[in-house]
Amino acid sequence: MRKPVIAIDGYSSTGKSSISKIIAQKLGLVHLDTGALYRGITYFALNNCRGVDGEINLQELFNRFNEIELEFKPVDRELVMFLNGNDISTEIRTNEISQNVSLIASQKEVRDFLLDAQREMAEKGGVIMDGRDIGTVILPTADFKFFLTASVEERTKRRFLELQNLGIETDENTVRENLISRDKTDSEREVAPLKKAENAIVIDNSDFTKNETIDLILSYLKDF
Repeated sequence: MRKPVIAIDGYSSTGKSSISKIIAQKLGLVHLDTGALYRGITYFALNNCRGVDGEINLQELFNRFNEIELEFKPVDRELVMFLNGNDISTEIRTNEISQNVSLIASQKEVRDFLLDAQREMAEKGGVIMDGRDIGTVILPTADFKFFLTASVEERTKRRFLELQNLGIETDENTVRENLISRDKTDSEREVAPLKKAENAIVIDNSDFTKNETIDLILSYLKDF
């Protein structure tokens, strides 16, 4: 029996990746964190494609796509992001990456570079993929589509705690402003903007725990 293809989209810090990861474990699916792919390219750009002004030179990045090999490898029973053979799973969660990833993700060249790879990963089923345009662009024929949202205040708390746990120094106001900026950029970009697919199930988890959100999503999947 073919396993489902599940798309989970939504705003930053709604728990998309961690929730998808647990659902994948419970249902025996492969979890693919597409946000990590864009963060990986952002990490490469910041380290290899800066102009004399210190800003990312987008054209240089596009010209060097052939130097970028991103892959998920299993580490301690989790899929971890590697760039050219190096584990970058912690490095891609810094504030600097967060402040630049929306710029990178808004580039048509970047999205085209990753599109076929993401679709190939999901082709045979048995995949749960999270991001911002999975249900609308990457996997428009997914068996199930969910869209997660939560208040800015709640998402700020979650993101701040996540960064603290990673040992990354910041403050809540910086985190909040970054989330608001990313929401605006992701929703208004011309290429594959963040938006709910017409047939997606919306879940506002402002007042839900992670486990409550997981149980709610699983309730929609029980008959597959």
